[in-house]
Amino acid sequence: MELILEHGRSERNYWRDLWRFRELFYILAWRDLTVRYKQTAIGVAWALLKPGLTMLVFVGFRKITKMSVTGVPDPIFVLAALLPWMFFSTALAEAANSLIGNANLISKVYFPRIIIPAGAVVTSLVDFLITLSLLAVLLVWYQFLPGWQIIMLVPLVLLTFALSVGTGLLLASLNVKYRDFRYIVPFIVQFGLFVSPIAISAADLPERWRFLYSLNPMVGIIDAFRWAICRGTPPLDFTALAMSVIITAVFLMLGIWFFRRTEKTFADVI
Repeated sequence: MELILEHGRSERNYWRDLWRFRELFYILAWRDLTVRYKQTAIGVAWALLKPGLTMLVFVGFRKITKMSVTGVPDPIFVLAALLPWMFFSTALAEAANSLIGNANLISKVYFPRIIIPAGAVVTSLVDFLITLSLLAVLLVWYQFLPGWQIIMLVPLVLLTFALSVGTGLLLASLNVKYRDFRYIVPFIVQFGLFVSPIAISAADLPERWRFLYSLNPMVGIIDAFRWAICRGTPPLDFTALAMSVIITAVFLMLGIWFFRRTEKTFADVI
């Protein structure tokens, strides 16, 4: 009798295996989360320190340039934009290096490799939820109650998650074969911070440049986060948000396709 192991040989079996190995997904995500803060003096407070200090820098910039928005405290205005950016940038960096960091596991046993970068994005989502508590403190401190727009926060988080997974899968795959990407990814993150509307709003730009600016998918997401948290200030740019949705869908499909195409070579080249 011939026994054929069909793990990963078809899309149907691959996604079925992904469900069967869901416990491994939970284990890897929990391991990454605990390792990140293990033997640290202030523990999870590191998840608050980085966005907190970054917020202070951008708030100082807005004070110097007198860019304050009427009715919205600057710390809330800036942190509302930093929330999605910190989530995306952390997830991108963690996912891009996740396969290299689990090289021994990949080369020894079979499981759907997509679990590893997806788990890295989930751990970054936990950091995002921790940072959200800092926003809650600021909202109470300034007695700033968000409007009905806050209900859009959940779909916006899911959109950011999808963009993080798509770009993370793509960069993780490339990083296995081309180790240059361990230097490229930090540059992308740093450059992306300065070309995203953190200290300013996209509405502050001349109208003729807004469409080009919205080709950065984080522009529509960040402005929508700010709109949802800051009572609709500034007004939502539906064109920029639509561009973010379209680009996210493209990156998600491209990331999954490229990851699946190169996945079978990971164990040989990692």
